[in-house]
Amino acid sequence: MKWNTNSNVYTFVYAIVMVIIVAFLLAFVSSALKNTQEANVANDTKGQILSALRFDKKAVDVQATFAEKVQDKLFKDGELVPYEGNFLTSYGQAIKDGELHVFEATTDDGVKYVIPVTGRGLWGGLWGYIALNEDKQTVYGSYFYHESETAGLGARIGESEFQNRFQDKQVFGENDDIALTVVKAGSVKDEAHQVDGITGATLTSNGVAAMVSDGLSKYADFIGAPAQGACCGEKSDCCAEKTECENADCPERTNVEQ
Repeated sequence: MKWNTNSNVYTFVYAIVMVIIVAFLLAFVSSALKNTQEANVANDTKGQILSALRFDKKAVDVQATFAEKVQDKLFKDGELVPYEGNFLTSYGQAIKDGELHVFEATTDDGVKYVIPVTGRGLWGGLWGYIALNEDKQTVYGSYFYHESETAGLGARIGESEFQNRFQDKQVFGENDDIALTVVKAGSVKDEAHQVDGITGATLTSNGVAAMVSDGLSKYADFIGAPAQGACCGEKSDCCAEKTECENADCPERTNVEQ
């Protein structure tokens, strides 16, 4: 049978055949590259966690460094236990399901704990990792990124210049609440807890502030408020002042609660 290449039927059949062939090739390529793609995404996620730990992910072997320095754990029933599942590349749903991942890391500066956080910015999702010092009271480092924030404005949360502003900030305030936050650019009043936001990106900065506060609050039982001064039950003046009791012979010590 000889086809009339100028007919509509020929054009229609030709188009269908080409679509089927292209779809098959794309499906084949996607399937063939799936494992490689997943490995690349996992490697990028590990690099983000290492960035929060102040590693330069461009200068280290991410896979080897992560395997050597970091352990993926869960905070469960009041303690850290090894995570036995497949490595996750996003943590929003896990956190919603009550699966609280904590990355315990050993660095040249001591033990650190990395907590994943997720939120919403002006145009889309935000995510990040906050590394705490061993005391869990101060920030060691951080990493943040976004889906679609405005280039040159909100997108700057992905730059080290902004992320480094979190270093050495304190997590808790005087009332044992999460006080670490981001404020409007140029309006920092509390150097211990507030991070200067990005100029011209107030809504994205607010999104990061909410993400940090909400994210750390979900890990409140793991982080724990700073211990107040211990005092002797016998010395009411010591308890009232919430200071360390100086009596070394005190038979009983209790934590003071505010």
